[in-house]
Formats: sequence, structure tokens, C-alpha cells
Amino acid sequence: MKRNINEVLRSIKWLLIPYLILLCICLVIKLLFSRETIYFTVNGINNPVGDFLAPFATDLGNGWTAVIIAAVFTLFNYRKALIVATAYAVTSISVQILKYIFDEPRPMLYFKDQLSHIHFVKGVDMLSFNSFPSGHTVTAFTLAVLFTYWSRNKALGLLFLLIAVIIGYSRMYLSEHFFEDVTAGSVVGLVMTVIWLYWLDNRAFIQRPKWQKGLLG
Repeated sequence: MKRNINEVLRSIKWLLIPYLILLCICLVIKLLFSRETIYFTVNGINNPVGDFLAPFATDLGNGWTAVIIAAVFTLFNYRKALIVATAYAVTSISVQILKYIFDEPRPMLYFKDQLSHIHFVKGVDMLSFNSFPSGHTVTAFTLAVLFTYWSRNKALGLLFLLIAVIIGYSRMYLSEHFFEDVTAGSVVGLVMTVIWLYWLDNRAFIQRPKWQKGLLG
């Protein structure tokens, strides 16, 4: 059964509508405040609990999360496994291209003369290059869109959005990315996943019965 793009968007409206509101708020923040002001405001809001939890949250946006999810889906549903794997591949390749096009420094390099004034979380491997956009955020929003799309209870889209936002925020908390990187990453992840999902899920081959099964039958 073919679905048009509007049907795909309606199926994720519990994620999409609050996301668009949040995106507008982010754009207003960016218009009102400088990169430095936003960065040091976020960096100044830290505590031991946040230092402990942020690395775990950020790991949820790691590429290995998408790989593991795709592998698990292979056991039950080849269609979902293929969509997860290819959506991750398409969005991650796209974000890497954007990283090298913009070639933006990360906070560690950007504020190299002010490092003594920055809060860093111990044990976190700090990177210096290819900051824009945030790849972890792209992956987080890719998975959030897919899980919302497949959920019977569409209201869970709010939960998936919250998780994706927490992952994005963790990238700023850990000083791995700027506000702009995370905001752009969310847009790339959501938009490209919706387009890819619409295109791939409408292919005739993926609707065949054998694709609805997995290794466990």
C-alpha cells in the first residue's frame, strides 16, 4: 500500500508539531543571542548528576545504536531492519558531507584561549574539528522519526522527541557541539528521514510478505 508524503507526516504529527514549535523557539534564541552567549549559558548549567548522565545520553545518538537496532529488527522484520539501516546510512553520509563542506571548529578549538573558563566532563574524549552539524543529533532524530512512524500509540512521538532533544542537549553539555550544530542536526535528521522513509517504504519489493518476516520467522 503506497502512502503519500502527507500521510507519512500525519503519522508522525505527535513528534512533528511539537518539534516545529521547538525549532521556532531555537531560531528565535539564535536571532536574539550570540554563539558565545548561548554556549557559555549552557556550559554554566552543570552539576555532578549532569556530568554523570550526559555521556550515557550522548551514547544513545552513537551510530552503533542504529546498527544494533537494525540488527535486532532483522530477527523480527526485514523491512524495518532495512529502513533503519539505510536511513542511518543516508543521513550519516549526508552529515559527513556537510561537516567537511562547512569545516567548522568545535568548542574545544573555537575557545582555545578560554579553556580555563569552560566546564568539561572528565573522561570525555574532546574533538576539535567538523562541528557542524551534530551527527549524534542527526541519528537521534532519525530514530525518533522511525519509531514514531511505526508506533501504534502515536502519542509516543512526544517521548521519542524528548529523548532526541536530550541527546542533542548532551552534545552541548559535553562541549562537543554548538547550539547551531544541534539545531541543524535535528533538521537534517528529521527531513532526510521523512524523505527516505517515504521513498523506500513505497517501493514494491519491500511490501512483499517475505519482507514482513525476520530470521525468527
